[in-house]
Amino acid sequence: MLQIPLWKRVVIWGLCALGLLFAMPNAFYTRVETHNDAVKAIAAKGETPELLAKEALWPSWLPSNLVNLGLDLRGGAQLLAEVQVSDVYSARMDALWPEVRDALRGERATVGTVRRQPAPAGQLKVRISNPAGLAKAMQIISGLSQPVVSLTGLGSSELAVTGAGDTITVQLSDAEKAATDNRTIQQSLEIVRRRVDEVGTREPTIQRQGKDRILIQVPGIGSASELKALIGTTAKLTFNPVVGRTSDPKAPPGPRNELLPSLDQPGTYYIVEKTPVVSGDELTDAQPTFDQNGRPAVSFRFNPTGARKFGDYTGANIGSPFAIVLDGKVISAPVIQDHIPGGSGIITGNFTIEQSTQLAVLLRAGALPAKMTFLEERTIGPELGQDSIDAGRIASLVAFAAVLIFMVLSYGLFGIFANIALLLNVGMIFGLLSMIGATLTLPGIAGIVLTIGMAVDANVLIFERIREELRTARGPARAIELGYEKALSAILDANITTLITAVILFAMGSGPVRGFAITLGLGIITSVFTAIYVTRLLVVLWFERRRPKTIEV
Repeated sequence: MLQIPLWKRVVIWGLCALGLLFAMPNAFYTRVETHNDAVKAIAAKGETPELLAKEALWPSWLPSNLVNLGLDLRGGAQLLAEVQVSDVYSARMDALWPEVRDALRGERATVGTVRRQPAPAGQLKVRISNPAGLAKAMQIISGLSQPVVSLTGLGSSELAVTGAGDTITVQLSDAEKAATDNRTIQQSLEIVRRRVDEVGTREPTIQRQGKDRILIQVPGIGSASELKALIGTTAKLTFNPVVGRTSDPKAPPGPRNELLPSLDQPGTYYIVEKTPVVSGDELTDAQPTFDQNGRPAVSFRFNPTGARKFGDYTGANIGSPFAIVLDGKVISAPVIQDHIPGGSGIITGNFTIEQSTQLAVLLRAGALPAKMTFLEERTIGPELGQDSIDAGRIASLVAFAAVLIFMVLSYGLFGIFANIALLLNVGMIFGLLSMIGATLTLPGIAGIVLTIGMAVDANVLIFERIREELRTARGPARAIELGYEKALSAILDANITTLITAVILFAMGSGPVRGFAITLGLGIITSVFTAIYVTRLLVVLWFERRRPKTIEV
């Protein structure tokens, strides 16, 4: 007979209430969003009357998680960037040269003198004066190689060393290149995410696409150019010894030197050593500040390793200029006045307050390991996003109203029960989306609309099965019980296959496809719950109260 234990009834209604409770903040979106922003601002900057007033817009004891609006609903900027992973190969070879040189000089009696030769990007060519020591030199260089740190490159060495005559060629092995490419993309993803998070944007989408591309979507930002200015700079900071200064842009810098333009003195060029004393990788902090003349500047602090190198160099080179280089341009070249042992200093230049703040953000987030080329830029205005929201709302309401009317006309009172369950279903979908912090996109709205139809489909199967059981002259209680039991397998089969499709879409897709898969998958779970448990509980409660002798479905 129709019997549902009390504990099951409590669990069913409790889950429904919990879902609606977490969905409720979305009905007061602007107010809750203002409250959440105020809470974050208070945690970062402290309390102010204005922030406290905004915080009071929503009770702190109620849930305040919102369904985040995606780029196509809120408006914002999108970039598709290609990471130049080959740049890392050249940087690795440049960094390896001093180690190779010092190792070979220790065996000068065997290999002779050592000189670096011009080589294609990503290669290191070393010439020795004693060709008879080629095998020994190759052995020494191979000894500098480390095992490849990756699952696919186990047992491989990171360096490929070949030799002919008196010249040795060193480059990364294929396994190390594959591992380096993966690390470069992952590091770029993390640094881009940190840079975007620094400026307080909401729920950016930053994900890998293909082998060497990154998709960046930031809702709420003004334009693609603004986003590109924030993340498009490599922000590679180095401190290089200054060899000379000139106004000739074609002046030969000399071996192992480079000619760099001055950022704040147009027409001035500095000849600096290519190998830096300290790099931005050793920075631990950077903050916008003002110099002693009240001009915007950036203060910095090194980690212990960088502080030691910085202190040793400044102590040994008092009176010499020291170039601060950012992305291939000399920001400033101050003369070292004294030993700086603390590992901290200040970068001055012709900055505005906005420029000093942005530079501090870039330095704190770290340098991108390789240059990024932007293949696609797109800006979506908030007006277009609002149009998308309105169109999605209209589509959902039309679909919702049509389904509600159809169910009432087709199944009468039982259709009303199905409609109540459908309302709870949609509320629970938004509750789950809010709980997991999901981002809702226009395809996500399509997934919700599709879920509405699928939720009704389960009820249709149940009600039609009850009709068939009533035709066999069974009592109403038995017909209802058999209807739910026999329709269960068909409901599970249909929804499990659709859930598998949603999982595949989420695993293989990206961006809007994932948004559709998330709402579809969650909708399947809630629709099965409401169809099997909620409508059945409503029918049982009605049946226990009315005790009808006959029923019409």
